[in-house]
Amino acid sequence: MTNDPRVLLASVNLRELGGLATHDGQQVRTGHLFRSGQLADLAPEDRFTLEDLCLRTIVDLRRPAEVATRPTPALEGVETVSLSVSNDDNEFFVAANAMMDPTAKPLTAEQISEYFRRLASDRFDRYRPVLQLATDPERHPLLFHCTAGKDRTGVVAAILLRLLGVAYDQILEDYLLSNTARRPWIEANEANHRRLIAQNLRIDETDLPAERLAASQALLWCRPSYLTALFEGIDDRWGSWTTFVQNGLDLDDDQLNAFRSALLG
Repeated sequence: MTNDPRVLLASVNLRELGGLATHDGQQVRTGHLFRSGQLADLAPEDRFTLEDLCLRTIVDLRRPAEVATRPTPALEGVETVSLSVSNDDNEFFVAANAMMDPTAKPLTAEQISEYFRRLASDRFDRYRPVLQLATDPERHPLLFHCTAGKDRTGVVAAILLRLLGVAYDQILEDYLLSNTARRPWIEANEANHRRLIAQNLRIDETDLPAERLAASQALLWCRPSYLTALFEGIDDRWGSWTTFVQNGLDLDDDQLNAFRSALLG
């Protein structure tokens, strides 16, 4: 459990992006941007917390199949926009299945880092509309989420915070906060992975190969190398952060200034 006041519901990794300091001594205002995991399984008492955010927009980053299985709950006065940022054959989905396949080679943390690195060149068309929506103050208060609220959601949060001038070490701290907020969920999934992998390999859990356990941990935990790879990939593809904002995000000065004016104080 975390004592960070920005974490509003640890059970779904729901937290504020506000409260962080910027390079120029300002602070990101609270009550504008929120991030979370999927919201379909909220307890009734937790739904009140969600409703108290007075959201105007929810952006669902999940694949259509994920949405169909656990749809985002409808809230009065809130528009839910589905903008999937990944295909059904994305590396995480394939890796989760391969981890259970005795004939498949387990995924490594280095391969996941490479996935983050390639986002800027291979998949950014899917993220662009999300970030254009999230930087529009007329859409705030806005919440964006995926399933666990750590990878797809983490990419969006990291870029938004950098647009606001938050230092990298604080962006990284926010990214890694998912490990604390979702620790019970992560540990439960690790235990489930161990059980399923052992069944599929037809061995005892105590005899699981180290690389199979490493694959599970690489998928479930946020790592600094993943975020580092994301920003390195942006530099590799676009040459500079400024060029990325202008050409990658397609944000002009007026849009960026309006976003910063609304969020900083």
